[in-house]
Amino acid sequence: MKKYFRLLSILVAVSLMGLAACSEQKTKKTEAKESAQEQKNKNEQKVKEEKKKEEDIPVFINIVDPNTKSIIKTFNPKELGYKTDDEKYKAEIANLTKEIARGTKETPGYDKRMILDRLDANGQIIKGTPQTILEEEELANKIIQASVKGGDVELPLYATESGYKREEAAQLGEVVVASFSTSFNSGIAGRTQNIALSAAAIHNVIIGSEDSFSFNTTVGPSDAEHGYQPAPEIVEGKLVDGIGGGICQTSSTLYNAIDQLAVSYIEKHHHSLHVGYVPTGRDATVSYGGKDFRFKNTTGVPLLLKTIVKKGSLTVEVRTAKIYQSQLKKRG
Repeated sequence: MKKYFRLLSILVAVSLMGLAACSEQKTKKTEAKESAQEQKNKNEQKVKEEKKKEEDIPVFINIVDPNTKSIIKTFNPKELGYKTDDEKYKAEIANLTKEIARGTKETPGYDKRMILDRLDANGQIIKGTPQTILEEEELANKIIQASVKGGDVELPLYATESGYKREEAAQLGEVVVASFSTSFNSGIAGRTQNIALSAAAIHNVIIGSEDSFSFNTTVGPSDAEHGYQPAPEIVEGKLVDGIGGGICQTSSTLYNAIDQLAVSYIEKHHHSLHVGYVPTGRDATVSYGGKDFRFKNTTGVPLLLKTIVKKGSLTVEVRTAKIYQSQLKKRG
């Protein structure tokens, strides 16, 4: 009987030892799981803290001129509404890109009209400058993409050269494809001088295929500093004396010549009063810094302007090379 109780005691002791070991093992597993969860929580907290630190660091965008590599504008996206007001931010960026491209009263823009090439008295090419366009939408997209981390954003500038072949320049005066003449009183010295100066400014100008012509850009300021004199001109429906009076006869004569060809008009204005040198509605008034006469050469071929000023008459001829004569598109 004693042996039986001893054996039973041993069995109970062994069972208790097993239970204790199992409980200890379970406790260790629980502790390990809790420790892992605690470590995970710490890691997540650390990530959140680091992210917050990154968000607290100011982000700046530098707008860079690709030609000079100089920074022309620096700003903090958050100050313009980034992440707090997306619509406001997009509007601010659109306005910014517009100012950079087109300029303000204080700062010139990056968009530049083409200054057309011309021929000198010996038939040699005098180089102008290409048209430069800043793609506003592309710049806006680049800025928005850079708004997360900041950094440099280069201006997307695109230059377009004149649409003619240099080796064919000498042949562009071979054929007259359009011409128009107007008359003036050569006894009025100031007006005669102004017509002669503005006519000389567009003489031998090459207008390549798809080039845009601007009278104001080509002629330049019609002021006393550039040799222009006082003469009658129309201002707000009244005939008054002004420096440069008469240049509108040059622009109107050009209009009536070029209008015989299939050009596309970009800008054209009429006088507020009837002018005597062209029929009603056939004039093109200009004013440097204001109204301009602009068109695009969509005739399919390069053109050359010639002006002839004689006593009391102005003629504008539009010419091209013989090889292009059959390809030239005329106004239907």
